[in-house]
Amino acid sequence: MSLRARTGTGRPKGLAAMSPERRREIASKGGRTSQANGTAHQWTAEEASAAGKKGSARYALRRQEARG
Repeated sequence: MSLRARTGTGRPKGLAAMSPERRREIASKGGRTSQANGTAHQWTAEEASAAGKKGSARYALRRQEARG
């Protein structure tokens, strides 16, 4: 049973009910706060390189699978 079926309203709640601008504003506040507190993740060159290689490999695999 879905949440909407249990609540009986059928209307979005929380973040789903907000406008994209309001959600962006909330996310921005969180990002600024984590930067100010020094708890935001900082990518090293090695981490960024590994992430890029991983993404490229998955993209190539999906393209190959799509071609058959």
